[in-house]
Amino acid sequence: MRPRPQNSPSPASRPGLVQGRVIGAHGRHFLVEFTDGTQRLCFPRGKKAGAAVGDQVMVSLEGRDDGAIDAILPRKNLLYRSDEMRSKQFAANVDRLFIVVAVQPTFSDDLAGRALTGAWSAGIEPYLILNKVDLQAGLAEARARLAPLARLGVPVLEVSAQDQDQARAVLAPPMSGHANLLLGQSGMGKSTLLNVLVPGAAAPTREHSTALDMGKHTTTSTRLYHLPSGGDLIDSPGFQAFGLGHLSGEDIVRGFPEFTPYVAHCRFYNCAHLHEPGCGVLAALREGKIEPARHALYERIVAENAAQGRY
Repeated sequence: MRPRPQNSPSPASRPGLVQGRVIGAHGRHFLVEFTDGTQRLCFPRGKKAGAAVGDQVMVSLEGRDDGAIDAILPRKNLLYRSDEMRSKQFAANVDRLFIVVAVQPTFSDDLAGRALTGAWSAGIEPYLILNKVDLQAGLAEARARLAPLARLGVPVLEVSAQDQDQARAVLAPPMSGHANLLLGQSGMGKSTLLNVLVPGAAAPTREHSTALDMGKHTTTSTRLYHLPSGGDLIDSPGFQAFGLGHLSGEDIVRGFPEFTPYVAHCRFYNCAHLHEPGCGVLAALREGKIEPARHALYERIVAENAAQGRY
């Protein structure tokens, strides 16, 4: 990419453009909010890469209600979601990630771990929300499954979305003043928690399918809401895969912060921490200083990215 000539104005200073923030995304449609509180439905100019919710963008106003996104301002981070076919960016400029799991239905340790890797690799502070703690059956098991992550320093916030005052008292303080992302598998009660935190959001909720032990997707697009206590909350569709295919080897290692104290002891500077002799991480694994399940997740992510030619 050639450097911009010094006399070329930056996107933020070009005449006729207005800065706004993307607060909603669905396909190639983006809802942009401006500093005066007005909103417009905007489209990316030409074939430019799409924006993500949370992006600061420069918009050319067109007509009374529409606009064209001419530029996306530099991001501090960008998160992806994946399906069987591809990864797609969906949230930018996030401060804190809140991963919702529940006592029932059964949550995926693999997906929770991948979400944490994505957060840590992007410099985002992660939290775990254990919802439905009013259900005694399965509560002890859920706590035990989250204990290894709590030992890594991830706060585990226990709530019952049915007790709105309690849930709001627990969740509002760590979210206040930050750009937060609420993420979780379908059926974990994420949409119900959104309605507790943002009165009037009217996020659709459905009972999870007990027969299938999985939730039904209720959210169809990513949307940013303003929290009454200050700050913002980005809600995204219930996810079944967290996008990590774009990560480099160094990014993946950064997503496992418990490796950091031991990387310096590796014999080789380019150690992949898989089977190399003199690996400090593998030595720590053998000594019980690293959870085997966490290293197994690391191995899976590295293998998947290698298969895609991205590691």
